[in-house]
Amino acid sequence: MTNSTADEHRLDRFRQLWDEIAPIGRDERSGGYLRYALTEPELRLRQWFRAQAAERAMPVTDDGNGNLFAWWGDPDAGDAILAGSHFDSVPHGGAYDGPLGIVSAFLAVDELRAEGVTPVRPLAVAAFVEEEGARFGVPCLGSRLLTGALDVERAAGLRDAGGVSFAEALGDRPAGARPELLGRFAAFVELHVEQGRALVDQDAPVAVASAIWPHGRWRFDFTGEGNHAGTTRMADRRDPMLTYAFTVLAANKEARLRGAHATVGRVAVEPNATNAIPSRVTGWLDARAAEPETLSGMVDAVHGKAVERARRDGTEVALTEESATPLVAFDGGLADRLAGLLGAPVLPTGAGHDAGVLAAHVPTAMLFVRNPTGVSHSPAESATDADCATGVTALARVLAELLR
Repeated sequence: MTNSTADEHRLDRFRQLWDEIAPIGRDERSGGYLRYALTEPELRLRQWFRAQAAERAMPVTDDGNGNLFAWWGDPDAGDAILAGSHFDSVPHGGAYDGPLGIVSAFLAVDELRAEGVTPVRPLAVAAFVEEEGARFGVPCLGSRLLTGALDVERAAGLRDAGGVSFAEALGDRPAGARPELLGRFAAFVELHVEQGRALVDQDAPVAVASAIWPHGRWRFDFTGEGNHAGTTRMADRRDPMLTYAFTVLAANKEARLRGAHATVGRVAVEPNATNAIPSRVTGWLDARAAEPETLSGMVDAVHGKAVERARRDGTEVALTEESATPLVAFDGGLADRLAGLLGAPVLPTGAGHDAGVLAAHVPTAMLFVRNPTGVSHSPAESATDADCATGVTALARVLAELLR
């Protein structure tokens, strides 16, 4: 097989698998995806995962937390290499965030087998549950449970917008920490679409990650006095929407001053009526920074300004930390080794991943595939078939190196 024929075969294989999952959970109006964890579209993708594993004679296990593992080799042998990502999406998210890593892992197995590789240790392809946190509110829920970073009782009681608990959606109480399973893995590599434009600027199809910024989610609850919009004098109002709006602007200002990122992308209002002053407004702050001190300083400053404004508005504000992830520096030796192997640049990222959670327990690395738009968590997220196929080959080379 010539190089050009081999490249065409890789492209065809990628497109075949990609076309199988592309329609699942896609919203015709927005063009984005509604693949919330353990809902019908994501369950269909999990069935697809099992079917792909069966085609490759890879037995599938479930860790009791909703995370799936397809095994090439003996699951009990230990010293295994783990690859994969997640299927779930943010509301109206892009196609590549998550699923690209799973599709690529299966195709990398195909490449290794075609090359006659006989691994001396097992390889597992993972599909982690609820990485985005779009349904139950806690990102990387499955990997946090697996590693013991999240309390089982708290996780079981998390509820979606319709009142369904995670335990109910899972069909059982989550198993929680699985140290005996984690102990079987010698390394984890997650391939992911780039969430930025650094690779476009560097004219490179693939990169290796160096670190994940510290980040987290904080809930601000603003309470006031609900009243009639037409009969309540402006001077008599205790409107929590005003405090909320001020807090959003304060978060934006503090982030810009500190070179950090702050986003309020979700809000809930009660009673949510056009002609009623709200009695309660809840907003969720997503905050990220390169250093933990910068992140904590920014959140403290935003909270302080919200409290000060609440006094002036006659309202009250309460702050709750819903999730927090410290700075994750990926295994430096592993990252350098893979960057040298691939001749790829090394980049940090401000986005969270299951790899960031597992990095505290297993030597971990990430590969990024170029995103021409630089846009993520949006239908505009993209990657060319050629770059995705290059990513598959890069992942196969990495896995071959680690499986020796």
